[in-house]
Amino acid sequence: MRILITRPRQDAEPFARALTTLGHEAVIEPLLEIAYLSGPPLDLIGVQAILLTSANGARAAALRAPARDVAVIAVGAATAAAARDAGFVNVSESPGEGVDALAAFVRGKVRATDGALLHPTGSVVAGDLAAALDAYGYSVRRETIYEARAVNNLSGALVAELSAGLIDAATFFSPRTAGLFAEIAEDEGLQAPCRRVTAICLSQAVAAGLAPLGFAAVKIAKNPSAEAMLALIGPI
Repeated sequence: MRILITRPRQDAEPFARALTTLGHEAVIEPLLEIAYLSGPPLDLIGVQAILLTSANGARAAALRAPARDVAVIAVGAATAAAARDAGFVNVSESPGEGVDALAAFVRGKVRATDGALLHPTGSVVAGDLAAALDAYGYSVRRETIYEARAVNNLSGALVAELSAGLIDAATFFSPRTAGLFAEIAEDEGLQAPCRRVTAICLSQAVAAGLAPLGFAAVKIAKNPSAEAMLALIGPI
């Protein structure tokens, strides 16, 4: 199959390699461009741990962290792996995805009285981690250190391929990306071509963002991970 990947390029490329290994052909069209914000080193005085809710947050934090031995608590395996790849050496990961799973893991991992928690984020966040922990006495400081900037349109090459029926499936990893694709596809009159495409979604929340479009089928991974997405697609 010829499969569209809509996630940011740094995450799309390893997923594309995995698809190639399965015998598919990947088409990368990032709908979000990651821009790391410049600024002073992160203030870690009194901070017992950094909370990471995305791989991009891990990469951005590494650019601004004055030390790599600070404790890091990451949501899920992908974010934890990105933190380790970025050089953090004391990384633990929540077994589930999402803010609620991370908050529950934090409550079992560290004590509120041992220090503040720093949450480096993008300019757009899903959920409110600070609110999820505040009720339990934790002090969470959010700091915006990167931006995920939305594209304004699809490339001419992708529009042509969709229109010609050359895309068999499209993968979506976030509600924001799914909603953005639906909005742009409607603006560019691609409703009919999308009805020939299977949408592969990370979660039900992601699938909901595609509701305005009528895909041939919408499939949802068993759990919110790239591995589950690949398993859903399967080998050719």
